[in-house]
Amino acid sequence: MNKAQAKKRLEKLKDQLRDTDYAYYVLDQPIMSDAARDSLKDEIEKIEAQFSDLVTPSSPTQRIGGKALGKFKKIKHVVPKYSLDDVFSFEEVRAFDQRVKRFLHLSKNQKLEYVCELKIDGLNMSFYYKKGLFQKAVTRGDGKIGEDVSHTVKTIKSLPLKLNQEIDVEVGGEVYMPKASFEKLNKQGHNFANPRNAAAGTVRQLDPQVAAGRDLDIFCWTVYQGKMDKLKTQDQVLQYIKKIGFRINPEYKKVSDIEEAIDFCKNWQKKRDSLPYEIDGVAIKINDLNFQEKMGRVAKYVRWASAYKFPAEEATSIIEEVVWQVGRTGALTPVAHLEPVQIAGSTVSRATLHNIDEIKEKDIRVGDTVILRKAGDIIPEIIKPLEKLRDGDEKKIKAPKKCPICHSPVERKSGEAALRCTNKQCFAKDKERLSHFVSRKGFNIDGFGENMVELLMNQGFLVNFEDVFQFKKGDLIDLPGFGEKSAENLLQSIEKSKKVSLAKLIFSLGIRHVGEQTALLLADNFSAKNISQFIKIMQDQTVEDLTDIEDIGEVVAESIYRYFCDQEKIKQLKKMESLGVELETGTKKSKKRGVDGKTFVLTGSLQDLTRSEAKELIQKAGGRTSSSVSEKTDYLVLGKEPGSKLSQAKKHKVEIISEKEFLSLVE
Repeated sequence: MNKAQAKKRLEKLKDQLRDTDYAYYVLDQPIMSDAARDSLKDEIEKIEAQFSDLVTPSSPTQRIGGKALGKFKKIKHVVPKYSLDDVFSFEEVRAFDQRVKRFLHLSKNQKLEYVCELKIDGLNMSFYYKKGLFQKAVTRGDGKIGEDVSHTVKTIKSLPLKLNQEIDVEVGGEVYMPKASFEKLNKQGHNFANPRNAAAGTVRQLDPQVAAGRDLDIFCWTVYQGKMDKLKTQDQVLQYIKKIGFRINPEYKKVSDIEEAIDFCKNWQKKRDSLPYEIDGVAIKINDLNFQEKMGRVAKYVRWASAYKFPAEEATSIIEEVVWQVGRTGALTPVAHLEPVQIAGSTVSRATLHNIDEIKEKDIRVGDTVILRKAGDIIPEIIKPLEKLRDGDEKKIKAPKKCPICHSPVERKSGEAALRCTNKQCFAKDKERLSHFVSRKGFNIDGFGENMVELLMNQGFLVNFEDVFQFKKGDLIDLPGFGEKSAENLLQSIEKSKKVSLAKLIFSLGIRHVGEQTALLLADNFSAKNISQFIKIMQDQTVEDLTDIEDIGEVVAESIYRYFCDQEKIKQLKKMESLGVELETGTKKSKKRGVDGKTFVLTGSLQDLTRSEAKELIQKAGGRTSSSVSEKTDYLVLGKEPGSKLSQAKKHKVEIISEKEFLSLVE
């Protein structure tokens, strides 16, 4: 990017961020998440770092916060409110520690005490008291001028109207809305995006009775004004605040060095969903108040503290191109190739656009700056483009008329969103179909990944499913990347895979609309001793018979029926059987009390089982699995580093069990 391009991009980014900040800070009507806003600000900072002469006084990087809301009395803070510098990696946390030590003339390896406090996702507020009696509550505002919201904040039950000591003091804290209160509020017909937004809207109510019914709460964490002569540490400040009558967050911790602080951050990054309120990071503060005073501040931030922000689940990036991928059923899926960006702790460079209808509905174009989301186990998706950042060079995305692989015409059937390649022998379709067949959830053949499938297809050795079981050492040994040992290893994996469960066989066939769960249902309802018997059973079924099975609808039933009417597919199955493929016996359900008929959801990483193994145990014991939590869920199996499903389970009062408890239940 040259200077002229940088200037043009910078002005558009600043305009977008000003609109965003006005909506967020002044109107309390956010148009994007904090994480997406941070991503825009980060891009501005990078451009300004590269072209320092482009920095202007009006840049969002040159001011602390937004304007005060006009409808309440403005109050000038006696002590200006400064921010904590946000960091997004543990390398940056360690760099903060080294900066502190250099400033204080401490040795690099000398230990330094810190206090770690959870960053509550609420509203920064100052509470003023005179002779121990509450005077006013003032929002942070832009750090210099805030707003008097005493009439609503005074209704919060955890705020003391009279302190335990007759002192003049200004205490800083956070007003927030607990998750339960937020959910209750939205059930009443409100539509707040998150608890912070709900808390902001509540403290700015003109009628204090409205605020009184919304169950706000407070955590306090500093003293801005007041006698603190005997207090020497941040730890003592927190205890003093508690002593005079304020509520402090009990989860804070004094640590002996920065590595212990990082461990604290890691721990709460995993446990954040278990809290009854929202947090977005951890504030790391030097414990020694004398050191804090020596460190002082820079223009916008205090030097003696840093805020580690948890990995964002949203960010912004730019679409570089859109590639249409061909799946095993011939469906064409548009995939956006993006400028790499960090979301939820990982680098994202691609995101699905799902189908042409979604592209048109969201008006997404190549060259757009877009907001991305990645939450839990969900693959990245594009939420919306930021139209204000367009410069006229963006290109509309058009639906392809031909398959990008075989160049055959594509079609769109009535009632379907997907475009499909019409060529039954399309290389891309065959590659996906065969890769699906040998995958872990299918025949699970070690060493037989997508690259191997493509290599063998290109050599003409792999056309249909039965070809997998006909390889000889001589077919493989002269291929690129193969030697005698690697050829033997692959053949051993193929031989081992010939004994397969009926559910895995069904899944591996790639029957349209038949996923892992449906394959398990079919295996349970139509058990067979061998492939020939299974074929006969399935050919005796009508569409009506299949729809009689719970959770199998007409569309899925029609797809299964058509598959077993296709003589070419039946021929392939029988050929596989003649080559030694056989069904495992003894896999019929053994119904267990506490599992039979129950629905399980898995979250996080299991230690002793793979996801597939856990699902198989559930099915064998008579239960079923689901990918999402609902009121119909009976158990949530909790693994390491669980995602958002944990909070959903608590919301629906689902029984949460550990992996150990799960194993004792199903085995």
